[in-house]
Amino acid sequence: HREAGVGSLLVNLSFLMEQPTGLATYGGNLYPHIRSLHPVLLTARPDAAFTCQPVPSGMTAEQGSKGHAKRLVWTQTRLPRLYHHHQAKLLFSPIPEAPLWAGCRSVVTVHDFIPRRFPAKRISPLALYQRYYVPQVLLRAVHVIANSEATAQDAMRFGGIPARQITPIPLAYDDRHFRPLGLPTEPYFLYIGRYDPYKNLKRLVAAFAQIASQTEADLWLAGSLDAHHTPAIMAQVEHLGLSGRVKFLDYVPYTDLPILLNRAIALVFPSLWEGFGLPVLEAMACGTPVITSNCASLPEVAGEAALLVDPYQIDGIAAAMRVVATDDRARSQLRAAGLARAQQFSWKKTGDRTIEVLQRYLA
Repeated sequence: HREAGVGSLLVNLSFLMEQPTGLATYGGNLYPHIRSLHPVLLTARPDAAFTCQPVPSGMTAEQGSKGHAKRLVWTQTRLPRLYHHHQAKLLFSPIPEAPLWAGCRSVVTVHDFIPRRFPAKRISPLALYQRYYVPQVLLRAVHVIANSEATAQDAMRFGGIPARQITPIPLAYDDRHFRPLGLPTEPYFLYIGRYDPYKNLKRLVAAFAQIASQTEADLWLAGSLDAHHTPAIMAQVEHLGLSGRVKFLDYVPYTDLPILLNRAIALVFPSLWEGFGLPVLEAMACGTPVITSNCASLPEVAGEAALLVDPYQIDGIAAAMRVVATDDRARSQLRAAGLARAQQFSWKKTGDRTIEVLQRYLA
């Protein structure tokens, strides 16, 4: 580790956590592929292959709002000192957070504007963060990376960022982790993600109710249970008489996801909006048929390798689930198409394109 010295590029990894979700998966998989820039990693989880600057622990989503608040204070107060201490030319932050007033040149990645598209009924710290802090970070950055064309459009719409200052770079998947395992298919549809309303689980459950009597397959929901949104889904399941057919798995460790995906009849991911949609790509990489939405970034990820549905139409979601459950040929075609589509994405490609952006501002 190095606590002093010169580092042209600092990489802010203060948000990495033990149980990674989308943002931490992106940051953790990306940074090894920008090694050629000899960055200094700002991290509480040091990597022996890199020069690392230790930062305080407990600044992640795992600590809830306290973790976020601690990280934001650190970003505005301590991070600028590290930037100048290391005589850095550039800070790269894989999340849209950077010092606002300390003369730190930054490139940041923005992942979505979902709180702006689907504002909560109550004012929350996340809503204030998205409405006021993130746009200021993006406007002050020398360049913005977006994880999809859809997010780039939202950065222009909600953040006021000129198109010339945004580069869309798609995410990827770990091909050593997400791959076909040759396991037998088991009778369940799988959803992976949170329970927020924009994830569209109420319509997914309603669609499953339409086909439940026509298939032996159950519906498994994998994602951290929460006090705000999960109870409403559980109540809906009970009201529809599906308590024995819908399984709430809670958070599934990253190491277990490939097995869960490989055995599923299909991933059903009918979200109303996604910045990227990693579960869709990871499922395709496992050879698992995918049903997903025809809006936002999801067609960018799935291409023609998934059944695309209108997420607002329950009948359409149900019809797609019925096809996958009953048509072996369709399932086989989706499996082959998904595997081929997934080959177009890799963390090396994402890293190489990120290096191209960063090098412009390190020269």
